[in-house]
Amino acid sequence: MRMVGMLLAIVVLSTAQAADIEGSVVITRKLTKRKVTAPASSYERGMAVELAPGADEDPLVFERERVVIYLEGQFSSSPITATLEQKNRRFIPETLVVPVGSTVSFPNLDPVFHNVFSLSKPKSFDLGNYAKDHSRTVTFPKPGIVFVHCHLHPNMAAAIVVSPNQWSTKADAAGRFAISGAPSGSYTIVAWHKSAGFFRQAVHLTENRAAAVEFVIPVEEATALARR
Repeated sequence: MRMVGMLLAIVVLSTAQAADIEGSVVITRKLTKRKVTAPASSYERGMAVELAPGADEDPLVFERERVVIYLEGQFSSSPITATLEQKNRRFIPETLVVPVGSTVSFPNLDPVFHNVFSLSKPKSFDLGNYAKDHSRTVTFPKPGIVFVHCHLHPNMAAAIVVSPNQWSTKADAAGRFAISGAPSGSYTIVAWHKSAGFFRQAVHLTENRAAAVEFVIPVEEATALARR
């Protein structure tokens, strides 16, 4: 019974020390130049495929959903298995975040050949050309930004953010995000956007109290808001 009591005390203690972050990303203008999908004739290795959707998507929603947020520091990680699809002549999602050590699969869901490669320093690879309903996998042992492309279709591009630990996420369509369960303490929280780059803030996490964080992207917009 004494041992059981000790174990319960450890569990309660670790739970009490967990802390949350609730935040938002503010983007008020378009940051990314959208690439136009090439004509079907450029893709004909088999049947033609439909044009990529999203042409009428709200540009600010598009920008917010490309923001990745994570805590700096390699102190814990829970690798996962994620998927980056090749569908409708694009990578879906265009921005993916996974903890270090995770594995990503790259299924081809189009009726044409695709290729997946990266020349990025954290992980370089070339999976070759493969047809519909085939897939390849890659494991990412180092944190960093991995830019992914297709040799056959130059307009296709994606970014995989390999975070240094398990405390990472993406902003939603409204710019909201949450990170739960990080140990109490002082950290640097990072927001990354493919076109705008890195943004960092100090954050202190206290048990049983959520920390509030706001990122205004880009920096000059934050300066302008502060002067009002």
